[in-house]
Amino acid sequence: MTKLDTAPYKGVQDFYPEDMRVEKYIFSVWSKIAEQYGYEEYGASPLEPTELYAEKSGEEIVNEQTFTFTDRGGRSVTLRPEMTPTLARMVAARRRTLKFPLRWYSIPNLFRYEKPQRGRRREHYQLNVDIMGVPDQSADVEIISLADAIMQEFGASRDSYEIRLSAPASMSDTLGEVMNALQEKGITNLKIDETLKRGQAYYTGVVFEFFDTDPANPRSILGGGRYDNLMELFDVEAVPAVGFGAGDITMRDFLETHSLKTSK
Repeated sequence: MTKLDTAPYKGVQDFYPEDMRVEKYIFSVWSKIAEQYGYEEYGASPLEPTELYAEKSGEEIVNEQTFTFTDRGGRSVTLRPEMTPTLARMVAARRRTLKFPLRWYSIPNLFRYEKPQRGRRREHYQLNVDIMGVPDQSADVEIISLADAIMQEFGASRDSYEIRLSAPASMSDTLGEVMNALQEKGITNLKIDETLKRGQAYYTGVVFEFFDTDPANPRSILGGGRYDNLMELFDVEAVPAVGFGAGDITMRDFLETHSLKTSK
């Protein structure tokens, strides 16, 4: 009789009690700050029709990085690689009854078929925070400020991370206004990075990433930006939106790198 391997599927993780203590702590900080800013929690199934990602997420994600299969009814199904298209679908479904602006957050598990390495697994949990219905730069400022407040709640010093921002050339006035507003809030660890490109194809405005400044962990901690046209997938009126995602793995790496608390 063949003996089964006790290891989990490659690229995913078992959460023993000591691991769950870290996850619960990270999730609690995420939820606390999001709710302090007035954001409400939502959720959805990890299964979505593949066509939800085919248009706007980018060919690389759909063709090379998703867990996609055909179900027993002959439908192409994908384990969600990101949450933003699901959010857009949910909002489109109730577009006429929802009261804008919406401030929503979620902590879903996401799946991507990629090479496991430090900071990356094939399954991870991610905080998603989005504001929908605000067309001006106050939404960008609010979202970046919220992300910064999370870092501060974890006890991070301002010199331990850098906020890198970019925007299309046509929006370089807008980008300057966002940076000025953030500086007025005391958020000064800012840098314009014209090489910054977010992986998803749906971004339309200012994009940003928080980077760890420690040479031992030189990577992005979280990132996001403005995406005003994603609702067009569902043939409904466009809704301006800004959001970001922060992964549990990269957050834990940051906390450990800087000897910050990882549990209550």
